[in-house]
Amino acid sequence: MDRTQLSQLIVFITVAEAGSFRAAADRLGIAPSAVSHAVSALEASMGLRLLARTTRSTRPTEEGANLLSRVTGPLAEIKAGFSGVMEGAQAPSGPLRVTMPLLAAETIILPRLAAFSARYPAIELDIRASDIFEDIVESGCDAGLRLGENLEADMIAVRADTPRRSVIVGAPSYFAGNPKPAHPRDLAGHNCIRRRFESGRVYRWELAHDGRAITVDVRGNLILPHQEHIRQAALAGVGLAFLFEDRVREDLREGRLVTVMEEWCPWFDGFYIYYPSRRQMRPALRAFIDFFRAPNAT
Repeated sequence: MDRTQLSQLIVFITVAEAGSFRAAADRLGIAPSAVSHAVSALEASMGLRLLARTTRSTRPTEEGANLLSRVTGPLAEIKAGFSGVMEGAQAPSGPLRVTMPLLAAETIILPRLAAFSARYPAIELDIRASDIFEDIVESGCDAGLRLGENLEADMIAVRADTPRRSVIVGAPSYFAGNPKPAHPRDLAGHNCIRRRFESGRVYRWELAHDGRAITVDVRGNLILPHQEHIRQAALAGVGLAFLFEDRVREDLREGRLVTVMEEWCPWFDGFYIYYPSRRQMRPALRAFIDFFRAPNAT
């Protein structure tokens, strides 16, 4: 049996199941004449009439029914095996490399990491926490998480977070000896705890009020690399800090920190999952996006 006969056999089985050449053609997505030609060629090569054709029906002959009984089972096994391999190839598995700032890892990924690993145990998730904006294609990453304002225009982005804001905070012990600032110009008289990114850049506080955005190059005697370090210094009364509100929410509720200049602290886009293309997306990446995307995100 050659490959041509195998394809002809599949056409014959489809005709027998569908009950007509036209219905088989619709199932196979080919012309009725091609179906008729394939069946006729198979009958000619075997020297047997396999289908009895009338103007009202098409049914297997005795020889056709005998052939069907012998080949339907093996072909069904082949189909099942093929489907099994395809399903296995489409199951979320293998390495998945995602770059993101430490803050995104701490606030978005880590709280749900156990549930993700339990659902997708075959995915090897490799988190690369860095404040440096990596080119995910060049670095070999499958995706990344960044604040919406920092996304490149050619990336596909899915919201993974709700809008956020940073707040200016200080400890009661700091305010015991320092007046509370009411305007950005007042910050010049305060010890402000600054942050230096991995790139070497020192963050300038981004404030806004009544639609007017400004950046303030604050001054102070302490520069730290991470928000958690800055939070700890603020709790110790070292100075003022500019931190994500959700990071200090419990401190604010318990009175360990106090906010100032809230009207100058705007909301901004939260984190997004971004990746280069939807074409031939790996199942592992699709699973990650669907799991960590924000509810109702598009």
